[in-house]
Amino acid sequence: MPTRWMMVSPGEPLEKVEFELEKPGPGDVVVEVSGCGVCHTDLGYFYDGVRTNHALPLALGHEISGTVVDVGEGAEEWLGQTVIVPAVMPCGECDLCKRGKGTICRAQKMPGNDIQGGFASHINVPARGLCSVDTDRLAAVGLTLADVSVVADALTTPYQAAVQAGISDGDLVIVNGVGGVGGYAVQVAHALGATVVAIDVVPEKLEAVGDYGAALTLNAREHDARSLKKTIAEFAKANGLRSTEWIIMECSGTAAGQATAFSLLNHGATMCVVGFTMDKLEVRLSNLMAFHARLLGNWGCPPELYPGALELVMSGKVKLTPFVEQRPLNDINDVFKAVHEGKMTRRQILVPGL
Repeated sequence: MPTRWMMVSPGEPLEKVEFELEKPGPGDVVVEVSGCGVCHTDLGYFYDGVRTNHALPLALGHEISGTVVDVGEGAEEWLGQTVIVPAVMPCGECDLCKRGKGTICRAQKMPGNDIQGGFASHINVPARGLCSVDTDRLAAVGLTLADVSVVADALTTPYQAAVQAGISDGDLVIVNGVGGVGGYAVQVAHALGATVVAIDVVPEKLEAVGDYGAALTLNAREHDARSLKKTIAEFAKANGLRSTEWIIMECSGTAAGQATAFSLLNHGATMCVVGFTMDKLEVRLSNLMAFHARLLGNWGCPPELYPGALELVMSGKVKLTPFVEQRPLNDINDVFKAVHEGKMTRRQILVPGL
Protein backbone atom coordinates (compact mmCIF):
# COMPACT_ATOMS: atom_id res chain seq x y z
CA MET A 1 0.00 0.00 0.00
CA PRO A 2 1.15 3.57 -0.67
CA THR A 3 2.13 5.48 2.49
CA ARG A 4 2.42 9.09 3.64
CA TRP A 5 3.91 10.75 6.71
CA MET A 6 1.17 13.08 7.95
CA MET A 7 1.35 16.21 10.08
CA VAL A 8 -1.71 15.85 12.28
CA SER A 9 -0.86 18.76 14.55
CA PRO A 10 2.14 21.14 14.44
CA GLY A 11 5.01 19.96 16.62
CA GLU A 12 3.60 16.49 17.22
CA PRO A 13 5.36 13.47 15.66
CA LEU A 14 4.52 12.88 12.02
CA GLU A 15 2.44 9.74 11.56
CA LYS A 16 2.92 7.12 8.85
CA VAL A 17 -0.40 6.15 7.25
CA GLU A 18 -1.49 4.00 4.35
CA PHE A 19 -3.77 5.51 1.71
CA GLU A 20 -5.63 4.53 -1.43
CA LEU A 21 -3.87 5.78 -4.55
CA GLU A 22 -6.46 7.65 -6.61
CA LYS A 23 -6.59 7.29 -10.38
CA PRO A 24 -5.20 10.57 -11.74
CA GLY A 25 -7.75 12.90 -13.30
CA PRO A 26 -7.45 14.67 -16.65
CA GLY A 27 -4.04 16.32 -16.95
CA ASP A 28 -2.75 14.74 -13.74
CA VAL A 29 -0.14 12.04 -13.05
CA VAL A 30 0.97 9.81 -10.20
CA VAL A 31 4.67 10.09 -9.34
CA GLU A 32 6.43 7.34 -7.41
CA VAL A 33 8.70 9.39 -5.16
CA SER A 34 12.46 8.80 -5.41
CA GLY A 35 13.41 11.53 -2.96
CA CYS A 36 11.99 14.57 -1.18
CA GLY A 37 14.21 17.26 0.32
CA VAL A 38 13.66 18.73 3.78
CA CYS A 39 13.23 22.49 3.43
CA HIS A 40 13.07 25.10 6.18
CA THR A 41 9.59 25.92 4.89
CA ASP A 42 8.54 22.44 6.05
CA LEU A 43 9.99 23.23 9.46
CA GLY A 44 8.10 26.53 9.46
CA TYR A 45 4.82 24.64 9.11
CA PHE A 46 5.84 22.04 11.67
CA TYR A 47 7.51 24.15 14.37
CA ASP A 48 6.73 27.82 13.84
CA GLY A 49 3.00 27.98 13.30
CA VAL A 50 3.09 28.90 9.61
CA ARG A 51 -0.33 27.87 8.33
CA THR A 52 -0.83 25.52 5.40
CA ASN A 53 -3.55 26.23 2.86
CA HIS A 54 -4.73 22.60 3.03
CA ALA A 55 -6.37 21.58 6.28
CA LEU A 56 -4.54 19.13 8.52
CA PRO A 57 -3.74 16.28 8.48
CA LEU A 58 -1.33 16.89 5.61
CA ALA A 59 1.83 15.32 4.22
CA LEU A 60 4.51 18.01 3.93
CA GLY A 61 7.33 18.09 1.37
CA HIS A 62 7.71 20.08 -1.85
CA GLU A 63 11.19 19.13 -3.17
CA ILE A 64 10.24 16.02 -5.11
CA SER A 65 11.73 13.82 -7.81
CA GLY A 66 10.49 10.48 -9.04
CA THR A 67 9.00 8.39 -11.83
CA VAL A 68 5.57 8.82 -13.39
CA VAL A 69 3.75 5.51 -12.87
CA ASP A 70 0.17 6.43 -13.83
CA VAL A 71 -1.40 9.16 -15.95
CA GLY A 72 -4.76 10.77 -16.53
CA GLU A 73 -6.33 11.71 -19.83
CA GLY A 74 -4.16 14.16 -21.76
CA ALA A 75 -0.98 13.32 -19.84
CA GLU A 76 -0.15 10.02 -21.54
CA GLU A 77 3.22 11.29 -22.82
CA TRP A 78 4.54 11.39 -19.24
CA LEU A 79 4.07 7.71 -18.42
CA GLY A 80 7.39 6.17 -17.38
CA GLN A 81 9.29 9.46 -17.42
CA THR A 82 11.65 10.47 -14.61
CA VAL A 83 10.81 13.97 -13.41
CA ILE A 84 11.24 16.79 -10.95
CA VAL A 85 7.94 18.12 -9.60
CA PRO A 86 7.90 21.94 -9.40
CA ALA A 87 7.53 23.22 -5.85
CA VAL A 88 4.99 25.74 -7.11
CA MET A 89 2.71 24.71 -9.99
CA PRO A 90 0.79 27.55 -11.67
CA CYS A 91 -2.52 26.67 -13.33
CA GLY A 92 -1.34 27.87 -16.75
CA GLU A 93 -4.82 29.05 -17.71
CA CYS A 94 -5.54 32.25 -15.78
CA ASP A 95 -4.80 35.81 -16.88
CA LEU A 96 -1.72 35.99 -14.65
CA CYS A 97 -0.26 32.80 -16.14
CA LYS A 98 -0.98 33.94 -19.68
CA ARG A 99 0.90 37.16 -18.96
CA GLY A 100 3.96 35.29 -17.68
CA LYS A 101 3.23 35.88 -14.00
CA GLY A 102 2.76 32.29 -12.90
CA THR A 103 4.52 32.77 -9.57
CA ILE A 104 1.53 34.84 -8.39
CA CYS A 105 -1.12 32.58 -9.96
CA ARG A 106 -3.97 32.42 -7.47
CA ALA A 107 -4.82 28.85 -8.48
CA GLN A 108 -1.26 27.54 -8.07
CA LYS A 109 -0.66 24.29 -6.24
CA MET A 110 2.23 23.65 -3.88
CA PRO A 111 2.78 20.11 -2.58
CA GLY A 112 2.79 20.02 1.20
CA ASN A 113 0.79 23.24 1.36
CA ASP A 114 -2.12 23.23 -1.11
CA ILE A 115 -2.12 19.48 -1.81
CA GLN A 116 -0.64 16.36 -0.20
CA GLY A 117 3.15 16.54 -0.30
CA GLY A 118 6.15 14.44 -1.13
CA PHE A 119 7.05 12.83 2.21
CA ALA A 120 5.31 9.79 0.83
CA SER A 121 5.76 6.82 -1.47
CA HIS A 122 3.54 8.39 -4.17
CA ILE A 123 2.05 11.75 -5.00
CA ASN A 124 -0.71 12.86 -7.38
CA VAL A 125 0.17 16.12 -9.18
CA PRO A 126 -0.66 18.08 -12.34
CA ALA A 127 1.48 17.10 -15.33
CA ARG A 128 1.73 20.72 -16.42
CA GLY A 129 5.22 22.03 -15.67
CA LEU A 130 6.90 18.71 -14.82
CA CYS A 131 10.63 18.83 -15.57
CA SER A 132 11.95 15.77 -17.39
CA VAL A 133 15.24 14.34 -16.10
CA ASP A 134 17.72 12.39 -18.23
CA THR A 135 18.94 9.77 -15.76
CA ASP A 136 21.81 8.72 -18.05
CA ARG A 137 23.22 12.25 -17.89
CA LEU A 138 22.62 12.26 -14.14
CA ALA A 139 24.65 9.11 -13.73
CA ALA A 140 27.43 10.63 -15.80
CA VAL A 141 27.86 13.38 -13.19
CA GLY A 142 27.53 10.93 -10.29
CA LEU A 143 23.98 11.76 -9.24
CA THR A 144 20.82 9.77 -8.61
CA LEU A 145 17.24 10.79 -9.29
CA ALA A 146 16.71 11.29 -5.55
CA ASP A 147 19.60 13.78 -5.43
CA VAL A 148 17.94 16.18 -7.88
CA SER A 149 14.81 16.48 -5.74
CA VAL A 150 16.46 19.58 -4.23
CA VAL A 151 16.42 21.25 -7.64
CA ALA A 152 12.69 21.78 -7.03
CA ASP A 153 13.31 24.52 -4.47
CA ALA A 154 16.81 24.81 -3.00
CA LEU A 155 18.25 25.40 -6.48
CA THR A 156 15.42 26.82 -8.58
CA THR A 157 14.41 29.44 -6.01
CA PRO A 158 17.80 31.22 -6.02
CA TYR A 159 18.03 30.56 -9.77
CA GLN A 160 14.84 32.54 -10.34
CA ALA A 161 16.13 35.27 -8.03
CA ALA A 162 19.34 35.44 -10.07
CA VAL A 163 17.45 35.59 -13.36
CA GLN A 164 15.06 38.21 -12.01
CA ALA A 165 17.95 40.35 -10.75
CA GLY A 166 19.76 39.98 -14.08
CA ILE A 167 23.02 38.57 -12.68
CA SER A 168 25.71 38.38 -15.35
CA ASP A 169 29.43 38.75 -16.00
CA GLY A 170 31.11 41.45 -13.95
CA ASP A 171 28.53 41.67 -11.18
CA LEU A 172 29.40 41.62 -7.49
CA VAL A 173 26.87 39.37 -5.77
CA ILE A 174 26.61 39.11 -2.00
CA VAL A 175 24.86 36.00 -0.67
CA ASN A 176 23.78 36.40 2.93
CA GLY A 177 23.11 33.04 4.57
CA VAL A 178 24.72 30.11 2.78
CA GLY A 179 22.73 27.15 4.06
CA GLY A 180 20.55 24.94 1.86
CA VAL A 181 19.27 27.67 -0.47
CA GLY A 182 22.10 30.17 -0.05
CA GLY A 183 24.77 27.62 -0.88
CA TYR A 184 23.15 27.10 -4.27
CA ALA A 185 22.71 30.86 -4.68
CA VAL A 186 26.51 31.14 -4.45
CA GLN A 187 26.99 28.49 -7.12
CA VAL A 188 24.30 29.92 -9.43
CA ALA A 189 25.67 33.45 -9.25
CA HIS A 190 29.18 32.17 -9.90
CA ALA A 191 27.97 30.07 -12.84
CA LEU A 192 26.33 33.17 -14.33
CA GLY A 193 29.64 35.03 -14.26
CA ALA A 194 29.47 37.01 -11.02
CA THR A 195 32.11 37.42 -8.33
CA VAL A 196 30.49 36.17 -5.14
CA VAL A 197 30.88 37.23 -1.51
CA ALA A 198 29.36 34.78 0.99
CA ILE A 199 28.22 35.78 4.49
CA ASP A 200 27.11 33.48 7.30
CA VAL A 201 27.62 32.87 11.02
CA VAL A 202 28.55 29.18 10.68
CA PRO A 203 32.22 28.62 9.78
CA GLU A 204 31.56 25.17 8.29
CA LYS A 205 29.06 26.59 5.82
CA LEU A 206 31.45 29.34 4.79
CA GLU A 207 34.24 26.81 4.33
CA ALA A 208 32.01 24.67 2.10
CA VAL A 209 31.01 27.47 -0.29
CA GLY A 210 34.57 28.74 -0.38
CA ASP A 211 35.34 25.72 -2.52
CA TYR A 212 32.27 26.17 -4.73
CA GLY A 213 32.07 29.69 -6.06
CA ALA A 214 32.62 32.14 -3.21
CA ALA A 215 35.61 34.42 -3.83
CA LEU A 216 35.35 35.94 -0.34
CA THR A 217 33.74 34.49 2.79
CA LEU A 218 32.85 36.61 5.82
CA ASN A 219 31.57 35.60 9.24
CA ALA A 220 28.92 38.14 10.26
CA ARG A 221 29.74 37.56 13.93
CA GLU A 222 33.14 39.14 13.33
CA HIS A 223 31.79 42.38 11.84
CA ASP A 224 29.29 45.08 12.57
CA ALA A 225 27.23 46.40 9.65
CA ARG A 226 29.66 49.21 8.84
CA SER A 227 32.80 47.08 8.83
CA LEU A 228 31.07 44.38 6.78
CA LYS A 229 30.19 46.87 4.06
CA LYS A 230 33.65 48.43 4.21
CA THR A 231 35.36 45.04 3.86
CA ILE A 232 33.28 44.20 0.80
CA ALA A 233 33.95 47.62 -0.73
CA GLU A 234 37.71 47.14 -0.26
CA PHE A 235 37.47 43.68 -1.83
CA ALA A 236 35.58 45.12 -4.81
CA LYS A 237 38.15 47.85 -5.34
CA ALA A 238 41.09 45.44 -5.07
CA ASN A 239 39.51 43.16 -7.68
CA GLY A 240 38.42 45.80 -10.17
CA LEU A 241 34.73 45.38 -9.42
CA ARG A 242 32.08 48.09 -9.32
CA SER A 243 31.57 50.08 -6.13
CA THR A 244 27.89 50.47 -7.07
CA GLU A 245 25.02 48.17 -8.13
CA TRP A 246 25.77 45.30 -5.82
CA ILE A 247 23.28 42.44 -5.95
CA ILE A 248 22.42 41.17 -2.47
CA MET A 249 20.70 37.79 -2.14
CA GLU A 250 19.21 37.49 1.35
CA CYS A 251 18.88 33.75 1.98
CA SER A 252 19.20 33.50 5.76
CA GLY A 253 15.49 33.79 6.47
CA THR A 254 16.19 35.53 9.79
CA ALA A 255 15.45 39.02 11.00
CA ALA A 256 19.12 39.60 11.84
CA GLY A 257 20.16 38.40 8.41
CA GLN A 258 17.62 40.58 6.66
CA ALA A 259 18.84 43.60 8.62
CA THR A 260 22.42 42.79 7.59
CA ALA A 261 21.43 42.45 3.95
CA PHE A 262 19.51 45.72 3.94
CA SER A 263 22.49 47.52 5.47
CA LEU A 264 24.60 46.53 2.44
CA LEU A 265 22.51 48.50 -0.05
CA ASN A 266 24.51 50.93 -2.15
CA HIS A 267 23.77 53.09 -5.20
CA GLY A 268 21.81 51.11 -7.78
CA ALA A 269 21.80 47.98 -5.63
CA THR A 270 19.32 45.14 -5.92
CA MET A 271 18.30 43.18 -2.83
CA CYS A 272 16.60 39.83 -3.47
CA VAL A 273 14.56 38.50 -0.56
CA VAL A 274 14.87 34.72 -0.95
CA GLY A 275 14.68 33.42 2.63
CA PHE A 276 11.49 33.55 4.73
CA THR A 277 10.84 34.39 8.36
CA MET A 278 7.72 35.23 10.35
CA ASP A 279 9.74 37.82 12.28
CA LYS A 280 9.19 41.52 11.63
CA LEU A 281 11.99 43.93 10.80
CA GLU A 282 12.39 47.68 11.21
CA VAL A 283 14.30 49.31 8.35
CA ARG A 284 14.54 52.77 6.79
CA LEU A 285 12.81 52.29 3.44
CA SER A 286 14.04 55.71 2.34
CA ASN A 287 17.40 54.05 1.72
CA LEU A 288 15.81 52.55 -1.40
CA MET A 289 14.96 56.05 -2.59
CA ALA A 290 18.31 57.58 -1.65
CA PHE A 291 20.31 54.82 -3.34
CA HIS A 292 17.88 54.42 -6.23
CA ALA A 293 17.94 50.75 -5.23
CA ARG A 294 15.34 48.05 -5.61
CA LEU A 295 13.95 45.32 -3.38
CA LEU A 296 12.70 42.15 -5.06
CA GLY A 297 10.56 39.42 -3.57
CA ASN A 298 10.98 35.87 -4.81
CA TRP A 299 8.26 33.21 -4.56
CA GLY A 300 9.27 29.81 -5.91
CA CYS A 301 10.28 29.48 -9.54
CA PRO A 302 8.17 29.24 -12.71
CA PRO A 303 8.34 25.75 -14.23
CA GLU A 304 9.69 27.12 -17.51
CA LEU A 305 12.95 28.04 -15.74
CA TYR A 306 13.51 24.53 -14.34
CA PRO A 307 15.32 23.13 -17.41
CA GLY A 308 17.87 25.97 -17.26
CA ALA A 309 18.52 25.36 -13.57
CA LEU A 310 18.80 21.61 -14.10
CA GLU A 311 21.24 22.15 -16.97
CA LEU A 312 23.62 23.91 -14.56
CA VAL A 313 23.68 20.63 -12.62
CA MET A 314 23.97 18.42 -15.69
CA SER A 315 26.86 20.49 -17.04
CA GLY A 316 28.71 20.34 -13.72
CA LYS A 317 28.55 24.10 -13.12
CA VAL A 318 26.48 23.56 -9.97
CA LYS A 319 27.44 20.70 -7.66
CA LEU A 320 24.84 18.89 -5.57
CA THR A 321 26.76 15.99 -4.04
CA PRO A 322 28.78 17.98 -1.46
CA PHE A 323 25.60 19.62 -0.18
CA VAL A 324 23.05 16.78 0.05
CA GLU A 325 22.65 13.66 2.14
CA GLN A 326 20.12 10.85 1.67
CA ARG A 327 18.28 9.42 4.67
CA PRO A 328 15.43 6.86 4.95
CA LEU A 329 11.97 8.44 4.84
CA ASN A 330 11.14 6.39 7.94
CA ASP A 331 13.64 8.56 9.87
CA ILE A 332 11.62 11.70 9.13
CA ASN A 333 10.90 12.66 12.74
CA ASP A 334 14.55 12.36 13.76
CA VAL A 335 15.67 14.27 10.66
CA PHE A 336 13.19 17.10 11.26
CA LYS A 337 14.46 17.45 14.83
CA ALA A 338 18.13 17.42 13.80
CA VAL A 339 17.61 19.98 11.02
CA HIS A 340 15.58 22.21 13.33
CA GLU A 341 18.37 22.10 15.93
CA GLY A 342 20.96 23.07 13.33
CA LYS A 343 22.79 19.74 13.49
CA MET A 344 22.75 19.14 9.74
CA THR A 345 25.03 21.10 7.42
CA ARG A 346 23.80 19.28 4.29
CA ARG A 347 20.33 19.31 2.72
CA GLN A 348 18.56 16.17 3.89
CA ILE A 349 16.80 14.09 1.23
CA LEU A 350 14.29 11.56 2.51
CA VAL A 351 14.10 8.43 0.38
CA PRO A 352 11.23 5.92 0.57
CA GLY A 353 12.47 2.37 1.01
CA LEU A 354 16.05 3.35 1.84
